[in-house]
Amino acid sequence: MSTLRIIPPPPLDETRLAYLLAEDRLGHYPEFREFFSSAFDLERIGLAQPGYVEATSGAIYALVFIGRSGEAFPAGVEIYAVVPALEPLDEMQVDRDLWAILRWMMEGIGGAWSAAKLDATGKLYKLAVAEQ
Repeated sequence: MSTLRIIPPPPLDETRLAYLLAEDRLGHYPEFREFFSSAFDLERIGLAQPGYVEATSGAIYALVFIGRSGEAFPAGVEIYAVVPALEPLDEMQVDRDLWAILRWMMEGIGGAWSAAKLDATGKLYKLAVAEQ
């Protein structure tokens, strides 16, 4: 199981959100929407605040859930790194952490989705983060 953990909203003074990636159509597979809704209590929280996770590296990531009129919530998700305001991103660490976030999602979703299948896909495409 992943060591990624969901955390309460961190203090954001003197930080910035660095955009990393987006999935704007979570509805392709309902199990993705169900996973995020359950993991972050989105039926109660809705759009009020992002979900936050901390990677084993100690880095914090904000998951901003997107709502669209006429679509089930969440309709999409954007992932941002929470970094000190003037510090550059450590791109290698961000890549490792994003891979850990994807593995955490696969583990949480289950069924036809698995971290092993994600790793196999990453190796097929020769992604460095999948080789570790």
